[in-house]
Amino acid sequence: MHPSARKAYNTAFNQSKYQKVIDAVEQDFPSQLDFRLAESPVFVPRALKNKLIDACEGIIDVIVGENFKELTDRAIPEKQRVPNENGHSSFLAIDFAVCKDAQGELVPQLIELQGFPSIFGYQAYLSELFARYFPIPPGFDYSFGVDSYEEYIEAFKQLIVGEENPENVILLEIYPETQKTRIDFVVTEKMIGVKAVCYTKIIREGKKLYYKKGNQKIEIKRIYNRLIFDDLNNYPELKSDYKLTDDVDVTWVGHPNWFFRISKFTLPLLQSPYVPETKFLNDYDQVYPVDLENYVLKPLFSFAGTGVQLHFTKKDLDTISDPENFILQKKVNYEPIIQAPDGLIKCEIRMLYIWPENEARPRLLTSLSRLSRGEMIGVRFNKDFTWVGSSACFHEQ
Repeated sequence: MHPSARKAYNTAFNQSKYQKVIDAVEQDFPSQLDFRLAESPVFVPRALKNKLIDACEGIIDVIVGENFKELTDRAIPEKQRVPNENGHSSFLAIDFAVCKDAQGELVPQLIELQGFPSIFGYQAYLSELFARYFPIPPGFDYSFGVDSYEEYIEAFKQLIVGEENPENVILLEIYPETQKTRIDFVVTEKMIGVKAVCYTKIIREGKKLYYKKGNQKIEIKRIYNRLIFDDLNNYPELKSDYKLTDDVDVTWVGHPNWFFRISKFTLPLLQSPYVPETKFLNDYDQVYPVDLENYVLKPLFSFAGTGVQLHFTKKDLDTISDPENFILQKKVNYEPIIQAPDGLIKCEIRMLYIWPENEARPRLLTSLSRLSRGEMIGVRFNKDFTWVGSSACFHEQ
């Protein structure tokens, strides 16, 4: 996107250097990278960076509104409501397609948002690797509000660990060693000393939670939550001492209720030139747009692109028994704007915010990019291509 930065990178690129990045990940964290790493980061020009931040701030204005909790209370399924919800989410992950407007200018268009953590640890680690092996122009950075990798880690650690001993803080997941994002878990442990613990390994005694470290039983005082009910529902026969909905004495970093509140459920509440038209399916009262080919159908309660439909008919919509749990979103046209050696690539950018408990608004920390030649952006939809997959962003300062 940034012509001179792109030209310099492509000139310096060769397969050997790219392989060195892959090899470095494998050496540092053997067998943990389970998704495709794109051959290039994205170089975001200043004008687009400013639009991305402006778009995010408009969304945040809605989230910090006095009635946001009231508006989103229906988003939390009653059987999945977790006690002791805190005042606001600990995280924001806001996804934008990079498009062009009528004047030919690059413009972000909101695709999705989550009050849920993304790969904060791995993303900084990956960005540092790119900077080690490839020329990143002066005046470009992958982080915001911090001046070094060490400061990034400190900001991340302060959010996750707080004043606790890292041993008493866990990253909670279901079978973390099998998750696609498991590399982030091991990077996070190396960065800040917080270990991923499987949901099935939690020991509950009254309102206290524990996990085993060798033969020692360690109290859990703080949970960095990476577990969602969708994943738990994949294991209906699962047996555990602890249920996610139990009332227990822990502090949540990423309380499960915020996964539902800040989600696709929030999209119809937003009005912005950066937000495509989005409505709950039941708001149409079965009188749908005639140009359904220009819309995407999304279930509210799904994750990582599952259940999203790009091609459907009015008949398909009429068969949905719970239309209040789906949205119709106007499609956006991803503009192929990343110059690869053999053509142009589409791009999506996720802006990643942390939100310390005592702060009025979330704080932008970093971003990530996903590159695609396919119809959908996610890495699972681009397995057979090159210059696609998950990557980093370097923003012009």
